[in-house]
Amino acid sequence: MTDSVALPPSTPLQKRVLVVAIVASFIAILDGFVVNLALPAIGRELGGGLAIQQWVVDAYLLTLGALILVAGSLSDHFGRARILKWGLAGFAVTSVMCGLAWTGEILVVSRALQGIAGALLVPSSLAMIITSFSGPAQSKAIGQWSGWTSAAAIVGPLIGGVAVDLLSWRVIFFINVIPAVAIWPMLAGLRSSDAARDRSKRIDYPGAVLAMVGLGGPVYAFIEQGRMGWSSAQVWVPLVVGVVAMVLFLWHEARTAEPMLPLRLFTIRNFGWGNIATLAIYAGISLGFFVLGIYLQQVGGMGATLAGMALLPGTVILMLSASYFGGLAGKYGPRWFMTVGPLLCGAGFLMSLSVQEPLNYWTQVLPGQIVFGIGLATLVAPLTAAILGAVPPEEAGIGSAVNNAVARIAGLISIAFAGVIVGPVFTRQGLYNALVVTAGLFLIGAVASAVGIRNPPREAAAPVGEPDAASDDGGPAGQRS
Repeated sequence: MTDSVALPPSTPLQKRVLVVAIVASFIAILDGFVVNLALPAIGRELGGGLAIQQWVVDAYLLTLGALILVAGSLSDHFGRARILKWGLAGFAVTSVMCGLAWTGEILVVSRALQGIAGALLVPSSLAMIITSFSGPAQSKAIGQWSGWTSAAAIVGPLIGGVAVDLLSWRVIFFINVIPAVAIWPMLAGLRSSDAARDRSKRIDYPGAVLAMVGLGGPVYAFIEQGRMGWSSAQVWVPLVVGVVAMVLFLWHEARTAEPMLPLRLFTIRNFGWGNIATLAIYAGISLGFFVLGIYLQQVGGMGATLAGMALLPGTVILMLSASYFGGLAGKYGPRWFMTVGPLLCGAGFLMSLSVQEPLNYWTQVLPGQIVFGIGLATLVAPLTAAILGAVPPEEAGIGSAVNNAVARIAGLISIAFAGVIVGPVFTRQGLYNALVVTAGLFLIGAVASAVGIRNPPREAAAPVGEPDAASDDGGPAGQRS
């Protein structure tokens, strides 16, 4: 047995890292979804019509998705704990700004700033786990992190619905301050755990600008095309500019001495194929819950809070069992967990094709949600471990940033196309169309995993009295390359 295999996540420092990482990422991801059921109340109070309501959601996701690569690079350069501290402080301040917003425009600007702070939280928190844990303990810790953070995307609408029905939409922003203040003392104590940084290394600022434009342009275009149409210059000009910027970004990154995004990471099999699987799987998750949540309210007649509760079973299953499947993936390898999990998720959504009117939640929706929850718990931790375990520890920040950017952009694109899939009026047939497309996306993720992902070699015990050869490769990253 190697020392890394024998290390359980039980030291005080590891516990502190795990708690901080989970809380910081949870609140960042939660805010991408928590406002969905609060939009009508926001519109009634602040006005601005549909456009303001759209941008309350989209401004946050746009800056979060566009800047997460930059944040990953800053995390590797300045230290994970330091960037996390900046992001947490910024998130608390901008959350208060959102809660106090007196016009729709002020709320949109505050949400965009909140997305910038959120971009600093996610890659830094996961990178701290990668560098603080090793071996099976790392897989189990990633399982706990991914279970809680993925649950934020599902439990968010429930929190928003309860806040709107019982209190005020402003509560969903003010509540962010509580966890931020709670973990601040723990985070302050992690600064000393940051590895020493080479101050001679330069930040790739040209790459950062090109990445922001390259990601932000297409995201803006996909969001606005539903309202303005592809013929509008306000849609196709940002799209063209973004595509050109992304081409220039790839050209620049391939030639600069110190790239923000080392393209050689994509030559690592598990990293490249894992991100393809991420793109399909998270597009399916976003589209499936988007259309199902709307259907339960607009057609099924559920209230905001009840609709959020109706989608909770998958969250509960994920939170209870993600760590378990993360441990199994650490022992047996992630490949088949990443293959079977998406298939179960897709099957769960296909089971909802039994939905009829009047809606019977217990027979038409709940069984599929249970199957989906089992599938999600099966795949989330192995997916994260396979991707980030393949990159060197010193590049864990940019590795996690790329993977999180892929997941966020996948959701934005799939929801942008929801209108085309569902149709101009939300009907049962539109729901069926979306469920089939959702299952197809999960199938693509399963195929990508089965074809592309490779399990790390099993560690063999070294003969007594001899050095452990498995420990010479630099740790988990070397083992998973």
